[in-house]
Amino acid sequence: MTRKSESKLRAAAYTSSVGAALLLAACLGVEVAQAQAIMRTPTISVPSRTPTISPSVAARVSPSVTARAVSVDRGPRTISTARISVPRIGPAPVLPYARYSPNLYPACTAAYRDAGGECLAQPNAGGEGTGKSGKKSASKGRGNNTPVTVDLRTIANEFVAEIDGALSMTEADALARRHGLARISSENFPLIGATFGLFRITDGRAYETVRREFAADGSVRSVQPNFRYVLQDQKPTTPTEGDPAQYALAKLRLPQAHTLAHGANVTVAVIDSGIDAKHPELANSISDNFDALGSTEGPHVHGTGIAGAIVAHAKLMGSAPEARIIAIRAFGGTTGGAESSSYIILRSLNYAAEHGAQIVNMSFAGPKDAVIERAIAATAGRGLVLIAAAGNAGAKSPPLYPAANPNVIAVSATDQQDRLFSASNRGNYIALAAPGVDIFLPAPDGKYQMTSGTSFSAAYVSGVAALLLERNYALKPEALRMTLAKTARDLGSPGRDDLFGDGEADAFAAVMAVPADSATPVAAASGTTKREDAQPRRDEPGIRAIDQPSLSGGGDKSAVSQADRAATR
Repeated sequence: MTRKSESKLRAAAYTSSVGAALLLAACLGVEVAQAQAIMRTPTISVPSRTPTISPSVAARVSPSVTARAVSVDRGPRTISTARISVPRIGPAPVLPYARYSPNLYPACTAAYRDAGGECLAQPNAGGEGTGKSGKKSASKGRGNNTPVTVDLRTIANEFVAEIDGALSMTEADALARRHGLARISSENFPLIGATFGLFRITDGRAYETVRREFAADGSVRSVQPNFRYVLQDQKPTTPTEGDPAQYALAKLRLPQAHTLAHGANVTVAVIDSGIDAKHPELANSISDNFDALGSTEGPHVHGTGIAGAIVAHAKLMGSAPEARIIAIRAFGGTTGGAESSSYIILRSLNYAAEHGAQIVNMSFAGPKDAVIERAIAATAGRGLVLIAAAGNAGAKSPPLYPAANPNVIAVSATDQQDRLFSASNRGNYIALAAPGVDIFLPAPDGKYQMTSGTSFSAAYVSGVAALLLERNYALKPEALRMTLAKTARDLGSPGRDDLFGDGEADAFAAVMAVPADSATPVAAASGTTKREDAQPRRDEPGIRAIDQPSLSGGGDKSAVSQADRAATR
């Protein structure tokens, strides 16, 4: 009896001590699981740091991460546990970010653009966007769930407007102030016989409201956004020393062509970023300079490379080494890639047409733009040859401009194996292809670069056009275009197609096809590799109407895969 009593007393004392401990823990606000964790090493270690939460990282509960709540029993019995799930912030799968391409607006891929290239969906600032169209932005709950739509094709709060040409500068400023705007610039453009101004909203009012009010003013003829244009190159590698090995020379048969012409006395306007006129490759090739930006920036890698593709003549060789360059700076001022706008491109085209350019190289792209379309038509009407990069937005991109304008020769890019550059745009507006992948070109400060893009394909073709004009100064733009098409080396399946147009430019065949003493080019040079089995190109709904004669003699390709065609526009 004494032992039994003693055992009961010990048990009661043990129970009392445990109860007191539990009561004390409850009073102190300490969870039992935490107290037990202090007493033993936990099975699973959960870091105690506060995670950094990025707007692009979604929160989720991981069932594999747990903490243990331990119940205490008397004596040597086994401790039983209950599992309690604890949420932890874990990174959601993130899609790989596409390699930077200047005309692929980083926050708006082809899948989220409409037929006109407009961005349809943008995530909101809080990282809680639904990805749905900004046009269907109805939302419930807190305000930060409302998607924010940003039109990356335009420069925010700016208008390009045609105004009454009789207005003085003072009157133009007064016009702007009446509508809460600031006049940034305005001038008369003889190219299109009109006065245009660049205006900016200064009072924070809604863009559409201001646009409607401004357009209704009797002194305003038209109003449109100030569209954004971007250069068509991939980010180049760090400039290095030059390499004279240029596969593009052999592909275009330039050494043979240069036995007949070098582009002498032909003027090419290069609307681009700054050009390093002091580079040895460009020595004595820059005949005129115009800074449409009015900036103080130095030379830029893109503009210098474009000029080199046309007129390089030291370690490297351009397609027209004796041509003259009008260096028009229209791009600059941004990080990650130079940009321009509708108003600046208009100033640049006007300068080129007014200062004797015969060819205009436009290695940039943007959306369809009424003001620039008007300027392009007027420039072509003056007999200038217009050549543009097709764009680097890939197979599913809608047409980019000015390349898709019917007055412009659009050029896609090929590599050393005659394959289409993967980022090159496609479409029935593509006229020609030319090398544009891993191209060795000059870079600022006497250096060199290796770069890719339809920009450089267009520049090579601009140089080939200069060879033809040296051969026959009276050659009309449409005759020149037909000569390039008829003498092109067919690539891919037979005939004209949406990838290579009429084929890769052949400088030697083209020069041979233009007799030096006649304004009428021969249809094709002897020995040309162009196949004559294409039909006239077809006009498709949503694509430009073709108002020139057919560039090929037969039919469209019938064997181009759907994957390689541009998306329906």
